[in-house]
Amino acid sequence: MAVSISVVVLLLFLAVLFMRQGGLKISHALVCMVLGFCLAGTSMAPTISGGLTATADLVGSLKP
Repeated sequence: MAVSISVVVLLLFLAVLFMRQGGLKISHALVCMVLGFCLAGTSMAPTISGGLTATADLVGSLKP
């Protein structure tokens, strides 16, 4: 759950940053949001979630 919230916050930050710089229009952000909701309802959702979790675990295990 914490990884999902962190990813959502990161994606929200990036979307706001792009909108402020003019590189992402509000309509593009809405399309991205709808795509995310659609992907969450598909059979690919567990695979995407597993990939994000594995990536977060890998990054978290790295030592500087």
